[in-house]
Amino acid sequence: MKKVIDKSNSRGHSLYDWLDSHHTFSFDQYYNPRRMSFGALRVLNDDRVAPGEGFGMHPHKNMEIISIPLKGALKHGDSKQNARTIIPGDIQTMSAGTGIYHSEMNGSDTQEVCFLQIWVVPEKTGTPPAYKDYDIRPLLKKNELALIVSPDGDAPAKMLQQTWFSMGEFEKERTIDYSMHRSGNGVYLFVIDGQVKVDDTVLSPRDGMGIYDTPSFRLETLADSHILLIEVPMLF
Repeated sequence: MKKVIDKSNSRGHSLYDWLDSHHTFSFDQYYNPRRMSFGALRVLNDDRVAPGEGFGMHPHKNMEIISIPLKGALKHGDSKQNARTIIPGDIQTMSAGTGIYHSEMNGSDTQEVCFLQIWVVPEKTGTPPAYKDYDIRPLLKKNELALIVSPDGDAPAKMLQQTWFSMGEFEKERTIDYSMHRSGNGVYLFVIDGQVKVDDTVLSPRDGMGIYDTPSFRLETLADSHILLIEVPMLF
């Protein structure tokens, strides 16, 4: 098993009067040639947006984008006339394909919104743009890993890449065994809250670890923990 460890305090940071954003991979004004991506995972941003503010209408092309709200309300709009507001327990996916304009705004005038913005390089380019949002609450059961994204319809959400997203909240001293869905894939583990251990490496809130060259691995929770696992192709 090979590992890449990205501690929370080593991430890039963009701070504006309306946005506090941490970047696991190179993004905006943060550039690190070692941290351009993990396989097909290109962006993992941890965003906090002030009330009534947000990312105005802007373009994307040939990228799979998923947003996972952790606190507050996230309001989406796009050039395909989609307009939705999602909260924790919802997720949204957007396939930018041949091109789409969209906005992501704080849906509240009084409370900040916190969300993860994740980009995955697609398996094919030039596809029709599309947006969908999903209620994943029925899958979120304590001490269970919920599959929330897959390429084949086994999960509520689908992305145009051989990628699987799993998320869960676990009590202290739980063991989770994970097996790759596809040979040659790797998993990026992101600790939203809590503390976990993988192969004698301890990860704390907002730490990340890329795990590859192994068919499976085990993680242990050292505290009550909220985790996200992103499985992606390493060669594409």
